Amino acid sequence: MRIVIDGGLCCGSGECIKACPEKAITLVDGKAVVDEERCDLDGLCIPACPKGAVGYDEGGNLGGCGF
Repeated sequence: MRIVIDGGLCCGSGECIKACPEKAITLVDGKAVVDEERCDLDGLCIPACPKGAVGYDEGGNLGGCGF
């Protein structure tokens, strides 16, 4: 399982970045990208996204930004 960000929905607000205590999310070209090595999968970033672009991927690739 991993956290992914849908680049088509991401508005670059940075709310997910603020919610991540591990600092595992950065903006790249105006879109949020998850650093899987730093991410602890706590999911605090998921409800923080105003566009619903952040979520869990429990298997296949959802086409998230930066993957």
